[in-house]
Amino acid sequence: MLKNLFTLCLLLFAGTVIGQVDADALKSQIAAKEGQIGTLQGEIDALKAQIPPSYGWVYDAAGVLGLNFSSFNKWLGAENSNTFATNIGFAGSGSANLLEEKFFWRNGANLTMGWTKLDTDTEDLVDPDLEKTADAINATSLYGYKLNDKWAASALGEYRSTLLSNFNNPGFLDVGVGVTWTPISDLVVVIHPANYNFVFADDDLTYESSLGAKVVADYARALPGGLAWKSKLSAFLSYEDTKNFSNWTWINGFNVNIMNGLGVGFELGLRGNKQEGFNNFLTNNPDTAPEFKIDDLDKDENPVQSYWLLGFTYNL
Repeated sequence: MLKNLFTLCLLLFAGTVIGQVDADALKSQIAAKEGQIGTLQGEIDALKAQIPPSYGWVYDAAGVLGLNFSSFNKWLGAENSNTFATNIGFAGSGSANLLEEKFFWRNGANLTMGWTKLDTDTEDLVDPDLEKTADAINATSLYGYKLNDKWAASALGEYRSTLLSNFNNPGFLDVGVGVTWTPISDLVVVIHPANYNFVFADDDLTYESSLGAKVVADYARALPGGLAWKSKLSAFLSYEDTKNFSNWTWINGFNVNIMNGLGVGFELGLRGNKQEGFNNFLTNNPDTAPEFKIDDLDKDENPVQSYWLLGFTYNL
């Protein structure tokens, strides 16, 4: 009996040792395979880098649609017990880029629009109109002749205005020449030290055109988890009056593809334009003394403009 018990313990110990040896051997094999994966991935990346670029037209379009509807009927706990509210927002972008061995031609446009309706008394049978709360259009065209793989001599035209109301009043048109830097395929940086900023507006609006420098940075990147990020910064630096005539716009868009191009997106836009702030102040304060100039505007009267939009997206 004692002999049999000893034999059983010996077998269990041997099995444990053998199992540990097998586990260590398997871990060693896994580590070796993982090392091979790293080597193979490096070779794959090197082969991809040797693939010649594809030339021709490349098209892209995407949009974000935000919708919000709410209705309260005899909701006595609220100040307005019978209300109906509607919010509609849309932000769309599209591009058509021609890429060739010696030159490129990049074209893009962005459109942002929004409407709001608020009826605080649905029983009076008066239906208020939708009011425009957002209205902006931006279009660019960039031509470049390649000096090497990363630098090109270039010319840019960029137009910004509203579309639904007061079209081209004001309207901003930048026309300039310089160089374009493309350090990676996802980033395009335009540096134009010779640029003229044309401003179109009615006589009763105080805007000034001026000569200056133009910088545009356009970045697009696919992130992990199916998240796509697009960012564009457009800035004008006036040589004639840097403080008052310069302006900038920065737009960031994020979207996650869920199924067949349909997803969820978020867009954030920021803008600084002191001339717009000055004219907005004069419009809202018609009794302002003629001696009041753009230099007299304080930060509260010239804030950083912003908008954001969250909603469904669709990519073509």
